[in-house]
Amino acid sequence: MPKLKVHKGAQKRIHITGRGKLLRFKIGKSHLRRKKTKRIKRQYAGKTPLSSGMASRIRGLLG
Repeated sequence: MPKLKVHKGAQKRIHITGRGKLLRFKIGKSHLRRKKTKRIKRQYAGKTPLSSGMASRIRGLLG
């Protein structure tokens, strides 16, 4: 049986913690930052957990 391949796009965007939770970056961070407030730009720095429904779908992509 062939090996299962990891979805490279999902692998680059999703981080798995030591306990198995899935974390993602927030969208809208890459451009047009001058007009965004400091509060919004601070929120982009961290990672946020995926919702439970989305996490179950993404786990299939990560193998």
